Amino acid sequence: MAEAFAVTNDSIDPILADVVKGNQDKVVGWMKGEPGAWGFLAGQAVTEVRRQAGRSLDDLERRLVWSRMWWWLELIKARVDGPP
Repeated sequence: MAEAFAVTNDSIDPILADVVKGNQDKVVGWMKGEPGAWGFLAGQAVTEVRRQAGRSLDDLERRLVWSRMWWWLELIKARVDGPP
């Protein structure tokens, strides 16, 4: 029997990294404050985690995905902007 997919930072980080890599134009858009960029990236993140999990995500799991996606984006932005 297959083990159930647990939505944790460790399990979703590789998925979110792929979302970032596959949507670099939207990441740049998010950094520029373009309308819709965050919603698109958040939606892609949930869709990909749901696909990997093989099931719908509950509310807390979706919130974890959104929070972690935001963390990834802020990390990228800080690296691009460099030290103050």
